[in-house]
Amino acid sequence: RDLIVTGVQTCALPILAFESFREFLGALEKAGELIRVPQPVATELEITEAADREMKKPGGGKALLFEQPTVNGQVSPFPLAINTYGSHRRMALSLGAESVAAVARELGSLMKAKPPTSVKEALKLLGTALDLRHAKPKLVKDGPCQEVVHRIESAPAATEWPPAPDWQHPVSLNLQPPTLQRLPILRCWPLDGGRFITLPCVVTQDPDTGERNLGMYRIQVYDERTTGMHWQLQKVGARHGRRYYETGARMPVSVFLGGDPVYAFCATAPLPDGLDELLLAGYLRKKSVELVKCKTNDLQVPANADVVIEGYVDPLEPLRMEGPFGDHTGYYSLPDLYPVFHVPAISHRRDAVYPATRVGIP
Repeated sequence: RDLIVTGVQTCALPILAFESFREFLGALEKAGELIRVPQPVATELEITEAADREMKKPGGGKALLFEQPTVNGQVSPFPLAINTYGSHRRMALSLGAESVAAVARELGSLMKAKPPTSVKEALKLLGTALDLRHAKPKLVKDGPCQEVVHRIESAPAATEWPPAPDWQHPVSLNLQPPTLQRLPILRCWPLDGGRFITLPCVVTQDPDTGERNLGMYRIQVYDERTTGMHWQLQKVGARHGRRYYETGARMPVSVFLGGDPVYAFCATAPLPDGLDELLLAGYLRKKSVELVKCKTNDLQVPANADVVIEGYVDPLEPLRMEGPFGDHTGYYSLPDLYPVFHVPAISHRRDAVYPATRVGIP
């Protein structure tokens, strides 16, 4: 995973996969693409303002790692990384490629594959088929994302919290259980309705077919146990939700953050309904995504994720107002009614990093 940096060009040796978001940040740091911010900085508006200035520098500036983000004046147990995808160079690094265009060409050739007309074409197509076979996600017994488990609806067991004393910055930790109020979730703009998780990978499942969907829908925090779930009508997660609303059954939902940076890319990719985004992730990282079963529902999430927020949506519960939110148009999107996401458990790696972005004019 060594990087050879010459001027502004980066020549990366073949990278099969990142096994944590912290590992990705290490690659950015080696490439001269990361700035560490050691002093405490507030998640309420301050981090966004600093990141906004950095993002608007030529070439997208640098990724920022805030080592001591504060929530309501207290240092969060989790460092926060932002602007990690904010340039062509960092995006290519996140995909383990020389350039984003190279990945686009590879995907384009896959989508346009035709029956072979020669032995050479047949062998090339066979290689692609083998890549896809190895891309299929696989279930494992446990993973780093469940090294620390906190059940919010009950007192944490002594073995669950505090975490082991081998974190990078133990002196900065305020050792309280990691409810939603302890995660360094940003409030980005002055008129935002609250704090929003801005890089969530939201896992839902079709109740009829069992097909999984990975989407990215903004999540407004209401309190330590509930959030909004902003899936718009055309999104696959919303379609799954409508089926649960028709039956009245409680809908399992899990949200994960971090892990291989390719996950966030795949969560936003416009794949056809029913095509598993984690299959695309496995294809891009040249390695199957290992999945673990959640602690409070039957959904599966990447074993190497940094943070997992488990929960459910209750279709018998009234919708709740979500927003306003400073959007990428440069205007605030208006408040509207959306489902409530209940969070009975949060798990995370011992060395978890919280990934974030600020939404606004590019």
